[in-house]
Amino acid sequence: MSDFMEELRLRTERINEDLSTFLPEEEGPQRTILTACNYSVENGGKRLRPIFMECTYELFGGREREKLLPLMAAIEMIHSSSLVHDDLPCMDNDELRRGKPSTWAKFGVDMGTLCGDALMIYAFETAFKSKLEPDILSRAVRLLAEKSGIYGMIGGQTVDVELTGSIPDPDTLRFIYEKKTAALIEAALMMGALASGADEKGVSLMEEAGRDIGMAFQIRDDILDVTSTAEKLGKSVHADDRNAKVTWVTFYGLEQAEEDVRSFTERAVSAVSLISQQSFLEELIRSLVDRSF
Repeated sequence: MSDFMEELRLRTERINEDLSTFLPEEEGPQRTILTACNYSVENGGKRLRPIFMECTYELFGGREREKLLPLMAAIEMIHSSSLVHDDLPCMDNDELRRGKPSTWAKFGVDMGTLCGDALMIYAFETAFKSKLEPDILSRAVRLLAEKSGIYGMIGGQTVDVELTGSIPDPDTLRFIYEKKTAALIEAALMMGALASGADEKGVSLMEEAGRDIGMAFQIRDDILDVTSTAEKLGKSVHADDRNAKVTWVTFYGLEQAEEDVRSFTERAVSAVSLISQQSFLEELIRSLVDRSF
């Protein structure tokens, strides 16, 4: 195992342990929704967003990791909430997520819907447990809300859903990707920078890097939906065709999509290297180019 893969494994394991400390106790009359929330968050995942936040915090000199932990947990909860909603029958209608039944398939459509809502709200309750200075924490949480909501992730999902079965123009397709996928990655990098005390220029640079990472990540997802298998991905493949969605691949073709993944990735690496040389973060970004799951 390479040094990079070993560090990624250790960081992922550590974040999984940290996440468990912020999950609610499964007790009380509303226990079903609590169990569904915990199931959704604990069901694996790459933990890329909290890892990106942690690495960016370190990149700018942050050294008090415990203050960052609630924000790392919060962004993973929001990411999980988006996946819970994406899988619903009214959205992508997926019964499989990371090789296990999706939340609605296990707990029912009603609990799946409530679980996505609950995780989104509980994320902000969790974020405010951070011991960062109040002004920095308020800026970070506001940023998380903006990048998650109607001007960020949910805004992109809205356009994506509305255009199902239609052919978007290139600008609209890019808008969907930048909001639906990239916005939360932007938030991760920007929040890590904010928490470490970075100036506005540094935070803005991380926003650009996050946007490029998000674009590369989503286009790679499009490629894998066409070229991979359900066994490798842990979810159904050819879902975009099934749901009549135009993707980067169907719009530009596989060859151009592969080229664009590499281009966006190199731009993100260049932005990060302007701050400091951190080989793990740069390797993590580049690893998105060749991932097979």
